[in-house]
Amino acid sequence: METMVESTVQLERFGYLPVENVQALASKNLDNIPSRYIRPEIESDVVSADESLQIPVIDVSKLDHEDEQKKLHFACKDWGFFQIINHGVADEIIEQMKTDAQEFFDLPLEEKMVCAQVQGHIEGYGQVFVVSENQKLDWSDMLFLIGQPVHLRDTRFWPTNPSSFRETMDKYTTELHKVMIQLMKLIAKNLGTDPEMLLSLFENEIQAIKMNYYPPCAEASKVLGASPHSDATALTLLLHANEVEGLQIKRDQKWVPVKPIPGAFTVNVGDMLEILSNGEYKSIEHRAVVDPEKERLSIASFHNQKMGTQIGPLPDLVKTNKALYRTIPVEEFRKMKLTSKQDGKFMIRKMKL
Repeated sequence: METMVESTVQLERFGYLPVENVQALASKNLDNIPSRYIRPEIESDVVSADESLQIPVIDVSKLDHEDEQKKLHFACKDWGFFQIINHGVADEIIEQMKTDAQEFFDLPLEEKMVCAQVQGHIEGYGQVFVVSENQKLDWSDMLFLIGQPVHLRDTRFWPTNPSSFRETMDKYTTELHKVMIQLMKLIAKNLGTDPEMLLSLFENEIQAIKMNYYPPCAEASKVLGASPHSDATALTLLLHANEVEGLQIKRDQKWVPVKPIPGAFTVNVGDMLEILSNGEYKSIEHRAVVDPEKERLSIASFHNQKMGTQIGPLPDLVKTNKALYRTIPVEEFRKMKLTSKQDGKFMIRKMKL
């Protein structure tokens, strides 16, 4: 019988096509960006100019109050995105994570390539979900690591330069797991389901960290740092690691720029939570744009159900309501995700009944 580790490793063994390092490409100061990065379709996109239109802000220190719990429910149901403040993660851990990530991406390419992806693995330094020679490419590089549980970490992809990186990552991922559990308890309460049942799906969660580096681009209006997509996770906690903005979410057929609050995390409902909630909460399409002059750096923490569980509407929520999504093993869900080009709400379309 397979062990959980073997099952997880096999799920990650899918080949992605190698492409040129974008940071190195950007350093050439090309007059013309390669055509695979140019997105003619975004010329007609409408970006909201209403600066008052911002995602909700949740004060985690007040979540024992009913009013703040209602705000969380509204944020998950109406927006699918929100920022959290007073979340309990120490400033020094956040700042050190930002510093270590920046120092890694500042290294010469040959030093970063020590952590490069190898064929058949999603982890490491490079790009991800490039499955076709004709696929349009994102103007970004990334470092993708498994953070939790500890026994699934593949440390050959964990940088040793900067020297503090591994210790910082260990502290950071541990603290974000705690924040996720705290939010999930309140989400269960807001959904009217048993918190212990929901939390049991995340006891040994698969937590992945994706550090995104978006180089400046002279033709920034023609490229995307991240293509429009929804996250195939339960919750994503995003840290904006420098002052450059770029995250946009889709709302009422417009792209709404997110204005990050210093020290806050931007949280979004993922496909898993939309399915678990039987559609009560919505996983929202989002994308990243790039800056013509400045680099952007963000750190996403993806929180997923543990292996060996079923993903589908929570039983409490379909006693009197029709199930809107299929129920399948998490392993099958992850295989679907990892073997297909990710665009729009791909996983939700696959799971709808």
